[in-house]
Amino acid sequence: MASEDVKTSESAVSTIVNLAEEAKLAREGVKAPSYAILSICKSLAAGGVAGGVSRTAVAPLERLKILLQVQNPHSIKYNGTIQGLKYIWRTEGFRGLFKGNGTNCARIVPNSAVKFFSYEQASKGILYLYQRQTGNEDAQLTPLLRLGAGACAGIIAMSATYPMDMVRGRITVQTESSPYQYRGMFHALSTVLREEGPRALYKGWLPSVIGVIPYVGLNFSVYESLKDWLIKSRPFGLVEDSELSVTTRLACGAAAGTVGQTVAYPLDVIRRRMQMVGWKDAASVVSGDGRNKASLEYTGMIDAFRKTVRHEGFGALYKGLVPNSVKVVPSIAIAFVSYEVVKDILGVEIRISD
Repeated sequence: MASEDVKTSESAVSTIVNLAEEAKLAREGVKAPSYAILSICKSLAAGGVAGGVSRTAVAPLERLKILLQVQNPHSIKYNGTIQGLKYIWRTEGFRGLFKGNGTNCARIVPNSAVKFFSYEQASKGILYLYQRQTGNEDAQLTPLLRLGAGACAGIIAMSATYPMDMVRGRITVQTESSPYQYRGMFHALSTVLREEGPRALYKGWLPSVIGVIPYVGLNFSVYESLKDWLIKSRPFGLVEDSELSVTTRLACGAAAGTVGQTVAYPLDVIRRRMQMVGWKDAASVVSGDGRNKASLEYTGMIDAFRKTVRHEGFGALYKGLVPNSVKVVPSIAIAFVSYEVVKDILGVEIRISD
């Protein structure tokens, strides 16, 4: 009888313990989603701030790059970085240097937020699969795997915000003498939808997708690989307590930006030109004043490449490369460092390969 009482008591205690464990798990289960959502929001906020800060810092060079990419070769107004910036200042004033930046930030903040967040999630997923495939739980991402994760992030972010990029390009090339003015991003979006249809918002999307793979992929791959190499090899005393200084991280970001933009630049030129197709009131900077005008009608990406090279030569695919190079180095560097600094402030884990 006593034995049965002991068994009953043990059973009761076991039941209570099990219930307590289930209650604990239930409580943890309730907290987990809110913590995950908070972490996601912090990560998105860090990416958004990084994008806004970096693009605003180089907005004049960004506008000049686009003007050089699309200007008519028979009516040259912008002939180089210094001359182009001076011309904009003289004809449109200080505000002209930042024309389209508001729209650009409205696009780049969500774009950057989605891009950085997507890269982290893609990296984690790819690393998990890589570790399972190799059977090595300590395996780290290789430069090629980082390239893949960066490409995935770039495609997702670019596709999600492409309509804003399309209208931003048109707003940016407007001048005071343009026959028709877009008053802002939402006015431009509604005008394009009404006059050209919804498909027009994705003009130039294909070269953008192809271009974003090497551009964003190489940016992340080179940046993360350089950081890992510096931390492991510790050359020239650049690493202290397994941390890189802001200056060193800026240098890593600059190298990443230089490699990525050099490879992908011709596709960016073609994207901008395809975005201008169908704009019946195209700015005078695009149509020019000459009688012989380069065709702005393209049947697709290949046709745009062919006509650009035939009318203007192979060098046209690199129009605006100099201001873009001057812009992209600090832009990418500032974006990466701003992202990491904001994540440090918000207390979000940064290292992806750990």
